[in-house]
Amino acid sequence: MGKRSDFPRRKADDYATPLKGVTPVLPHLRAEGIVTFVEPCAGAGNLVAHLCSFGFLCAFARDLRDGFDALTCDPNIFQGADAIVTNPPWTRAVLHPMIERFSDILPTWLLFDADWAHTKQAAPYLDYCSHIVAVGRLKWIPGTKHQAKDSCAWHRFDRRHSGGPHFIGRPSNQIANSYVEAAQ
Repeated sequence: MGKRSDFPRRKADDYATPLKGVTPVLPHLRAEGIVTFVEPCAGAGNLVAHLCSFGFLCAFARDLRDGFDALTCDPNIFQGADAIVTNPPWTRAVLHPMIERFSDILPTWLLFDADWAHTKQAAPYLDYCSHIVAVGRLKWIPGTKHQAKDSCAWHRFDRRHSGGPHFIGRPSNQIANSYVEAAQ
């Protein structure tokens, strides 16, 4: 959920990931050869369900709401997966440690606000951010007609990468719709 939202914040930044937020990252996950993923900020499991509907396999999904702390857990539980894919809390005090920790363990795809990359606080992380995939504005509150005021992007982090990110703009509606149709 964006920084400038008029909606009250939810505890632990718990917002279900809409399908529209998932489709832009699909070709990049496939190009990277990702088959299995872990979701350490799973919430109610929307992101997991969306990715599984496109043929990806979830090796592990947990959340703070069920007592799982992704920042202190044993990193060995992530073994066997190809990547970490999550819509993490956007609160910087949580997000930044997650970027550091997850990118040490596996290639990591995180969905959060797109303008983060243009801030001073992003500087320590941009060298090992390999991709930024534009998503646009999302509707985080089901049943409302309003989209968020902030655009989102998928950010890929991997400590083995250096040289900063490659930016990928939003796909055409025709391409985005083809991803959804392929899953049905």
